[in-house]
Amino acid sequence: MTLRNRFTLISSLSFGIVSIVTFGIIFLAYYDSTKISYFERLKNTALISAIYYLEKDELPKNRHAQIKREYTHLIENKQVAVYDQNNQVTFGQNLNDKNIKLQHLRIARNSKSVQFMADNNFYYGIFYPDNQGNFVVFAKSSSCSFTSQMIRLSVIMLCVLIIGLLAIYFLSRYLSKVVYKPISNVVERINNVEYNDISKAITSTNTHDEIDELIKSYNKLLGRISESILLQQNFINYVSHEFKTPLTAISGNLEVFAQKDRTPEEYRNVVKESLENVYEIENILNNLLLMSGLTKLEKSHQQVRIDELIWKIYEKLHPKELENNDSISIDLQITKPYLLEFPGNETLLYLALYNLVENAVKYSDHHPIVITLLENNQQLQIEIKDQGKGITDDDLGKVTETFYRGKNVDHVKGSGIGLSLSKSIFDHHHIDMEINSVIGRGTTVSLTFPKVSGTL
Repeated sequence: MTLRNRFTLISSLSFGIVSIVTFGIIFLAYYDSTKISYFERLKNTALISAIYYLEKDELPKNRHAQIKREYTHLIENKQVAVYDQNNQVTFGQNLNDKNIKLQHLRIARNSKSVQFMADNNFYYGIFYPDNQGNFVVFAKSSSCSFTSQMIRLSVIMLCVLIIGLLAIYFLSRYLSKVVYKPISNVVERINNVEYNDISKAITSTNTHDEIDELIKSYNKLLGRISESILLQQNFINYVSHEFKTPLTAISGNLEVFAQKDRTPEEYRNVVKESLENVYEIENILNNLLLMSGLTKLEKSHQQVRIDELIWKIYEKLHPKELENNDSISIDLQITKPYLLEFPGNETLLYLALYNLVENAVKYSDHHPIVITLLENNQQLQIEIKDQGKGITDDDLGKVTETFYRGKNVDHVKGSGIGLSLSKSIFDHHHIDMEINSVIGRGTTVSLTFPKVSGTL
């Protein structure tokens, strides 16, 4: 069932239920009030009848004649019965009425009045004591008029209900068309989105309502999907490009190696070169797997000493530093030791910091690298500074993208994953990373850790 049909059905049902309940209450209230009005008129009739029949000997003739004139216009004698103490009709022409029973006479004498309905008639009886004795005066009137009023009211209410249901149905159809037109437009736009151009967002309505929020949410989702597709495309391009070189080298070496017998030294060289290419492929795959599962890591962090991680990285890269005639120096400017303790994943933080320092070593052009640990506004900061060739302005905003490599470092071996992986790890730990670079003067990577509680 469509939203329009559902809206129309709910509106019609709601109106119908509310109308039926309202009409039922009105009908019952009108029924009771009309019935009370009929009984009140019969009560007056019974009282006038009692005065007319029983007070004739006590009233002046002119007063009795006046009552008789009014009484004749008000009722007919056949509608009145005056019962004496022996329950016999002494006045009136309503004789032998089977609906007036002894129990009604008894109730009238005990309760001073009685009222009931029977055989399409209203009955009202009153107890009237007189000098001639104690009497019960009953007056009756046909309920045909009352019944016709109730029927007319029922017909009117039924007609109003039917007309109202038809009106609310067509009005709901019209309003649903107006209300859901923006949704229909959004659906149409979504259906017209080309698969090959999924990154194209649909236009916002700028109405600041739920439809506008839906469009913004859709555009955000479309953006994430587009990024995911772009990432997959980049991954395929990267794998086809980066994996081709080591695989070609391995297969070429093995093909040449298999053409004739080799010396043990040649065996070792080929195996060594093949293993280096295999390790490179393995390292790339491990980094890709780590990136794909980074968002699924549980936040089961523990306290990590950041300075110890820096020293571990220094010890691991120190042999490479000596081979390349580089130098790595660590400048510790921390006066509050608790700033060096940070809750996080030690393995991931080590990998992220290692990638930054290794990049500094690779791109420093054999110039010194300085790692500074300092405190700023009660926060730990780490600066990794090299004096290499630097990064161009065009590349600076893209170097943290997966598989992206700067145009001036094509001769340096790399995969374009390390920096993007480090950025993801730092984002996971809410650590801000900022990269500043000047061509020919080097690059500085600044890390700002979030505030942690400690003791001064």
